[in-house]
Amino acid sequence: MKKIILLFFIPLLFIQCKQEIEQPKEKEYGFIADSAMVVSARIEASNIGVEIMEQGGNAFDAMVATSLALVVTYPFAGNIGGGGFMVYRLNDGTSGALDYREKAPLAATQDMYLDENGNVIEGKSILGVMAVGTPGTIAGLFEVHKKFGTLPFEKLIQPSIDLAEKGVVVTEKQAKRLAKYRVLFEEANKRIIFLDTTWNASDTIKYPALANTFKRIRDHGEKEFYTGKTADILVEYIQQLGGIITKEDLAKYEAKWRNPISFSYDGNKIISMSPPSSGGICIAQILKSIEPYEIQQYKHNSPKYIQLITEAERRAYADRAHYLGDPDFVNIPVDSLTSNSYLTTRMADFNWSKATASSSISHGSITGYESNETTHYSIIDKFGNAVSVTTTLNGAYGSKVYVEKGGFFLNNEMDDLSAKPGVPNMFGLIGAEANAIAPEKRMLSSMTPTIVEKNGKLKMVLGSPGGSTIITSVMQNILNVLEYDMTMQESVSKPRFHHQWLPDDIKFEPAFDTLVFAPLKKLGYKIDQSNSPVIGKVDAILVLPDGRLEGGADPRGDDKAAGF
Repeated sequence: MKKIILLFFIPLLFIQCKQEIEQPKEKEYGFIADSAMVVSARIEASNIGVEIMEQGGNAFDAMVATSLALVVTYPFAGNIGGGGFMVYRLNDGTSGALDYREKAPLAATQDMYLDENGNVIEGKSILGVMAVGTPGTIAGLFEVHKKFGTLPFEKLIQPSIDLAEKGVVVTEKQAKRLAKYRVLFEEANKRIIFLDTTWNASDTIKYPALANTFKRIRDHGEKEFYTGKTADILVEYIQQLGGIITKEDLAKYEAKWRNPISFSYDGNKIISMSPPSSGGICIAQILKSIEPYEIQQYKHNSPKYIQLITEAERRAYADRAHYLGDPDFVNIPVDSLTSNSYLTTRMADFNWSKATASSSISHGSITGYESNETTHYSIIDKFGNAVSVTTTLNGAYGSKVYVEKGGFFLNNEMDDLSAKPGVPNMFGLIGAEANAIAPEKRMLSSMTPTIVEKNGKLKMVLGSPGGSTIITSVMQNILNVLEYDMTMQESVSKPRFHHQWLPDDIKFEPAFDTLVFAPLKKLGYKIDQSNSPVIGKVDAILVLPDGRLEGGADPRGDDKAAGF
């Protein structure tokens, strides 16, 4: 009798446990706001952008203010010595893009980073003044303000002046970064504020030279940076250190309005950045390549999910290396590269039973013819306008060259041009003739500021830093929300993986479930967790069904959302 009772209760206990396991988890939401939001790398910058919108400004006013605030709060990537891209969507559905990417100096030559034997000189395109491209950020901000701004520029820059004078509290992550790059600061500069002392978490850094630069820009406008005193300071310091940028380079710089890359995926409209960013084309190729496979049938981050995405990424990055560059210098077959017929052909040799070797994959045949050290912010205003901005110095603190009298770092974007066809850059990306160095040429980028629509309505604003991993980080977050119904915060917090054709391995974040590795290895995939502590830092906004906004601030950084 005792045995019968025991057998009777065991199934009940099993059923009860099974029911508890199968109950869906409560969703994890990020910061919620009713009307307007900014998500950026630092809470101070997000707050400044929100304050501008509370004063009646729109998303573009907030974009200018947030960008300037990041120069003060996040010198790791926030900049006026670099450049970036903006994708926007107005409340009437009109979309567009602005390119304020850096340009190669007039004195740049195709072989400027090669030795007498034709070999790439290690580090020359990465560290020091020879790595610096002509900055575009200030031109970009003024171009945005001229076209869409509603508040006086003086009002947009003043909070950053106040912040630079008051000082910014150092976070633990910032303290670690400053310590890590200290020796490179010493190598690239005569003197620098970050070498004055050892900066620890909770210390306050003041930026008086930057405050004075901002005041000159406030009083004299865009010309101050490109032909005024700030230009004199910048060029004098670069040339003292042996660089080639001149006042003519600065005076000739212009930001350019471009048409974004727009395409449909699973009933959604994706709007992303066009060349010289590779982001829009590559993300279109990847998403359209996997669309016929109905990826939602596979468990998120399962072996089959990873396999399918990896194979699409492999082919997209191979095309990136061959076809993409500055559209003002090369003819890019955008329509062909993103056509369904072409992508079907590219995926024709994909086989579920084994990995495709990257050595067997080249660029596709067509008839006819940014960095973990970048930063992204997303903005939606109370009027329904949306702005997605990715801006960069390229490497961490760019070239490490700090214009002491100006108070800002300079980029090392020249490394994003091809020093030599077939030789990888600092992110391991291979370049070809389309991205070869030429005077005034804009460097190919992976920055992927993106906006998503659903049924003609704004759905999501997102982007990421991360060098070559930007594209795949943005793409995975689009899938997380659209295919797996994640909240924005759940999405940005999920572990990520990355493949870029060469090197032929899949990079995984340390938090990734290692149970997927064995079946992938069995198929012939190479696994790499050695150099991937962080893949992207996605800052995004999701429009909820009730019209409220959810911010997804990536926990990999100090990123925060703010709004009202």
